[in-house]
Amino acid sequence: MVRLPEPTPVPPNVHINGTSSHSEEDENASKERFSVPALQLQIQDLKHPGATRFLNAVNATDSLTTGTLNLLKLLYRKPSDAETTVPPTSSVTLILENFPGVAYTVGSGADNNVKEIHFSLPYIAQINPSRIAEEIDGVITHELVHCFQYNGHGAAPGGLIEGIADWVRLHCNLSPPHWKQEVTENWDAGYQHTAYFLEFLEQRFGRGTVRRINEKLRGSKYHERDFWMELFGQEVEELFTEYTQSLQ
Repeated sequence: MVRLPEPTPVPPNVHINGTSSHSEEDENASKERFSVPALQLQIQDLKHPGATRFLNAVNATDSLTTGTLNLLKLLYRKPSDAETTVPPTSSVTLILENFPGVAYTVGSGADNNVKEIHFSLPYIAQINPSRIAEEIDGVITHELVHCFQYNGHGAAPGGLIEGIADWVRLHCNLSPPHWKQEVTENWDAGYQHTAYFLEFLEQRFGRGTVRRINEKLRGSKYHERDFWMELFGQEVEELFTEYTQSLQ
């Protein structure tokens, strides 16, 4: 059985203030720079309104670099730590193209370490002008997490994978205004719903909790009961009930 950290008091609602820095240890870790893989940008249609809006709103190099460094600091130990286990992602290509939806990420290569983030030009074209840079950076940060996170050897629930990505986005102060904490039927409803549940666990069990979840997804195939019991000594449904009660 894994020894659990002493729990911290749980506030009635989760509030995110600032970024991922919680302590002097985090500040020291942030001074160490992670390696950033090769970054590329492809725009399939420069005449599309979404392409113009993207190029006017953000610097692609800055968005990809900052997003990568932020997620690595949140999900992994500092670079000098011998236990740091960042995946060997060798390159990330951001592709702006015409398709319905928002964005998705795919991998290729012998070790699945060549990543492509596909971002919808029509979606970019309709973003509210008052927050276009924040939304672009938020989507890119979410998709970058998929380039560097673990997935329980392919067995983890999609809702957990998406929740971790949105938890990182939440901690980077890039959550859109429509996000809110609300009671959902399932803990793995995904995206911001699971992100707020993960933040509850981060506050309940201490800094680095989501990092430990990601690390356990690296080390073994996901089996729900064993996964949560070994990490927290409780089944996930019990933890989710505590979270739900904290919202009421």
